[in-house]
Amino acid sequence: MMVLAQPSAAEAEIIYPSSDGEPLAETSVHVDAIIHAVVTLRQHLASQRAIVLADQFLYYAQGYPKLRVAPDIMAIWDVPPGPRDNYKIWEEGSVPSVIFEITSEGTQNQDQSHKKTLYEQMEVQEYWLFDPKGEWIAEKLRGYRLRGEQYEPIMDGCSLPLKLRLQVDDTRIGFYREDGEKLLAPDELVEALQTEVKARQDVETQLEQERQRAEKEQQRAEQERQRAEQAEMQVQALMAKLKAMETDIDESMS
Repeated sequence: MMVLAQPSAAEAEIIYPSSDGEPLAETSVHVDAIIHAVVTLRQHLASQRAIVLADQFLYYAQGYPKLRVAPDIMAIWDVPPGPRDNYKIWEEGSVPSVIFEITSEGTQNQDQSHKKTLYEQMEVQEYWLFDPKGEWIAEKLRGYRLRGEQYEPIMDGCSLPLKLRLQVDDTRIGFYREDGEKLLAPDELVEALQTEVKARQDVETQLEQERQRAEKEQQRAEQERQRAEQAEMQVQALMAKLKAMETDIDESMS
């Protein structure tokens, strides 16, 4: 399993950010697909010792905060329920069992190559790609299951960890029990998660604006420093010139 752990005395000083200021998804269609899947799966796993997280940093290398990924959806077992700012594998002790990426043409290469390889190395049992607009996956939904050290295509649409059958439901993923019953996402939970997502996006927007302001302030400070240096150089040059003139006058009078 590719999970690095390097405990050290400096670990307490390392900051693991919970946001990068990026939006939850490219379009409202993708956001809607994420929200409905998360709400449905949280309801399904409510009685189990499991969590479903959306668009949160997954840190897999202790001591290396830049080694991270933010799956659109991840389901994790054998961990206490409750919200997290981010997810550190070495603290929680469990790797996600199922990961979903709500993909698009713009994220195709990342989702199909880098993330797929990373999740294989992390030993994520199932990796699902859902393309709600059908931009590059004709069938919209594609799943992989880990066999040995490599992913193999899931041909029957069934998720073993979730014990559910998955199928395309227009621009959403439909989840069905083994008896054929479809899982439904309660409207009030969807609304609550939408409010949570909106609040998070507002915070991320504010953080990005503050970062831009800080960069501008830094640029202004650098410009002021350069102007001060130039002024100092001009003063030094003028003083040197005056000194040279004084020397010439002294020599001419002697």
